[in-house]
Amino acid sequence: MTLDGTNTWIVAEPDSGLAVVIDPGPLDEAHLARVAAAVERQGRRTALTLLTHGHPDHAEGAARFAELTGTPVRALDPALRLGDEGLAAGDTVTTGGLELRVVATPGHTADSLSFHLPADGAVLTGDTVLGRGTTVIAHPDGRLGDYLDTLRRLQALTVEAEVDTVLPGHGPVLADARGAVEFYLAHRAHRLAQVETAVESGLRGPAEVVARVYADTDPALWPAAELSVRAQLDYLHEHGIIDLQ
Repeated sequence: MTLDGTNTWIVAEPDSGLAVVIDPGPLDEAHLARVAAAVERQGRRTALTLLTHGHPDHAEGAARFAELTGTPVRALDPALRLGDEGLAAGDTVTTGGLELRVVATPGHTADSLSFHLPADGAVLTGDTVLGRGTTVIAHPDGRLGDYLDTLRRLQALTVEAEVDTVLPGHGPVLADARGAVEFYLAHRAHRLAQVETAVESGLRGPAEVVARVYADTDPALWPAAELSVRAQLDYLHEHGIIDLQ
């Protein structure tokens, strides 16, 4: 589910003594200590921790990391914050000369955010865009309509803000941000058409639809696929395309 594991990002201006850590990851003492030590080896101090969203593989270790480094934690979800400040769409985080622009990217989860790094033409996407494969719409918190809007928002960012690099929450860096987002949009349209066809053929239960639409996918991933299918069924029903009664 996490591909090669969760990517924890350390971001700083080259000549700054301050760093921002994004998604410290699960509550793994050895990993958290390595992240803190990596910042120190750069001759920097961790000044701030940011979260792309609240799933445990990204956020569970944030409170402990804050203890280790003495940093506040900023997130969209108030329950995940440590300190007085949260995060909201349109915010700009400036630390040690670094500029990160907060982009609302709900869909995978309701609280998903991405961080636009203008200096590098990059965007840190958490689970919204992965370095390999596609992401899960974590129904019922995640919603397909929101996710499609998010992908279009990121597509516009690649054009209008010349973002060319995706720094994902899992998997390798993507050097073609626009291509990745356009692939995601095409993939979602294809899956949605498959789900609609499955329902029209008489299938109703999400598990039945998964078995049809994801027949070429490792069955170990079917429980995650079922979350996306439920989100797609809701989307089709809400738009009057299918009747689930």
